[in-house]
Amino acid sequence: MADNKRYDSQLDEANFDTLAVRAGYQRSPEHEHSEALFLTSSYVFGNAQEAAAFFAGDEDGNVYSRYTNPTVKTFEQRLAALENAEQCVATASGMSAIFSTILALLNPGDHIVSSRSIFGSTNVQFEKFVSKLNVTVSFVELTDVDAWEAAIQDNTKMFYLESPSNPMNEVGDLEALAKLAKANNIISVVDNCFCTPALQKPLSFGIDVVIHSATKYIDGQGRCLGGAVLGSSELMEQVVGVLRSVGPTMSPFNAWVMIKGLETLSLRMKAHSENAMALATWLKDQPQVKAVHYAGLPEHPCHDLAKKQQSNFGGVLAFEVEGGQEAAWTVIDSTRMLSITANLGDAKTTITHPATTTHCRVSADARNAAGITDGLIRIACGIEDIEDIQRDLAFGLSRI
Repeated sequence: MADNKRYDSQLDEANFDTLAVRAGYQRSPEHEHSEALFLTSSYVFGNAQEAAAFFAGDEDGNVYSRYTNPTVKTFEQRLAALENAEQCVATASGMSAIFSTILALLNPGDHIVSSRSIFGSTNVQFEKFVSKLNVTVSFVELTDVDAWEAAIQDNTKMFYLESPSNPMNEVGDLEALAKLAKANNIISVVDNCFCTPALQKPLSFGIDVVIHSATKYIDGQGRCLGGAVLGSSELMEQVVGVLRSVGPTMSPFNAWVMIKGLETLSLRMKAHSENAMALATWLKDQPQVKAVHYAGLPEHPCHDLAKKQQSNFGGVLAFEVEGGQEAAWTVIDSTRMLSITANLGDAKTTITHPATTTHCRVSADARNAAGITDGLIRIACGIEDIEDIQRDLAFGLSRI
């Protein structure tokens, strides 16, 4: 296996794009070039004593694919290298990554301070399911560090935020929130789905845990579901314990798909960001549009902070039209190329109405507090030609 050692030594000082293609993989005895897909549920041991040692954790290796699989391990090690994390734990979806983190790191009676500007399903998870664990949640404005501090209680054990937020592109001050959390013995958790490590690395600002819906940009093609949790080995081993006993596990096939997605992550994020910036600039000049929410625009209130924390501004933006839901639906229904779906991170541009899709189970008061109006439309820019995206939206806007 000298070939593997040769690559390992070169990767010690490798840059992001090289790590995205080569990190975390050890070739099998078959000497394959592309990463192997290990479709197996269990593993064979040489004897009973060896089996006992592996199950007890006295030996390091594959035990059962609910929590140890070579293909999944490659994905975990590669993503960890990109996020500069000690360890990554892959999960079945982004939502299972969030819930596994809470199960692993919190206890009954604990308290979470969360940004109000989070994905609708995360909000529902907190209010309907995390509450069953006797864990309470307080919601604050993402951008107001003083509000985070004021919300801390004696039992606060976690800060949770998305940055940039879905769908308003608000940005949290990662360094300030990390310092505040550490000063109060609180675990800080950031959903890095919108940026991915290609654009932002929260751990470098002192954040403790990073979460991904790998379904989005990490896959990049809208093919399958997956999630990931990253941080120190001390914290991640607790998350592994949840996978071992509860089982929200990423399948080997999905991990294999995600591995191939990582290879082009940097290239795609540049293309998504370029298209989103061009589209946001164009939308500002359309008479039917009353506001555009994209941190890449200099007038966005979070522009300077986003520029400090991110290497680019990502592919998601939102804009508001006059006329509320009726007008927003008219725009969406009149487009002919854009995909009407709530997913994002795809090579294809997607369009959705957050108030009636991604945030439909959030109360009207909570939506309004987060700025999600009935006239708001979210666009996740794909990598098609920007002129074609604009042409399709122009037709939709003309129908209002």
